[in-house]
Amino acid sequence: MKTTRQQQDATRRQIVASAVDLMTRQGFDGTTMKDIARAAGIGDATIYKYFPTKDRIVLGYLDDVAHQALADTLQTPGFTGYQLQEKLQRLTDAVLERLLADREFVAQVRSLARRSPLSMLAEPLAARQSLRDAVSSFLEAAEASGEIEPCDFKGMAGSLYTDYLAGVVTYWLADTSDEFADTTQLVDLSLGVLVQALRGGLVNRVLQLGGFVLRSQMARMVQNSSGLMGMLQLAKQAMASAPAGPAPAYAAAAEPSHSPEPSKPPRGSRAPRPPHQPRAASPAAASTAKPATAPRKKKSV
Repeated sequence: MKTTRQQQDATRRQIVASAVDLMTRQGFDGTTMKDIARAAGIGDATIYKYFPTKDRIVLGYLDDVAHQALADTLQTPGFTGYQLQEKLQRLTDAVLERLLADREFVAQVRSLARRSPLSMLAEPLAARQSLRDAVSSFLEAAEASGEIEPCDFKGMAGSLYTDYLAGVVTYWLADTSDEFADTTQLVDLSLGVLVQALRGGLVNRVLQLGGFVLRSQMARMVQNSSGLMGMLQLAKQAMASAPAGPAPAYAAAAEPSHSPEPSKPPRGSRAPRPPHQPRAASPAAASTAKPATAPRKKKSV
């Protein structure tokens, strides 16, 4: 019996929901694909038709969250009348609202991304392009209404927003303030600075300013969570204080070689005599050499 598209989507959502529940209770390493399949009510082999690995299930969860948050944002009453900062802030809040119920699982996802970043980045998220397109449309609407000056880097700004969003989520996971007030303040300030720069026509500086804001906030996040900056500083100091290694082989080969003069032995001592080497006879000497004579017999009396 052939399954319909709706049935496949329902099975996929059930797999993701079961994986989130099991990994929250048992951890990522303590959960197997067989456990997830049985919890989702499907066969052990069927699950691999939807997700080849557990990493892909995690990526599927993030993909679903981004798509759902974007749908919630666009369905907000009166959203088309929002200004640029309000649109970006609504989208950011929608992502955090979707993650709030699974905050403990999201913390495991962050640890997994830090432990094996290549596995998490091997397959790009489909929702990432959707977020880029949404932010580009927000900028186009702000341009058309005269809210901001024309900018030629709307696509790049969309990519910057996705990186910014990942930093906000990391900060939110480490936020211990009441009702995440520090995260709210971070979003308000950072987006306010960005929109103000766009309104002022600082086209040439907006990327530098946005990068500065992102780097400064990411530095604070990292210091509060993983200590990555301290590790990088220690690595830099270690590399700076490392002793210089031997000269490269190609450098030694490029220098002219000079035979050192033989050192004279100290007075009163005798230089060691080199071992005797038999001298090979030259052809001329060989031709003039006398043949060896046999010994003569002694005459008898």
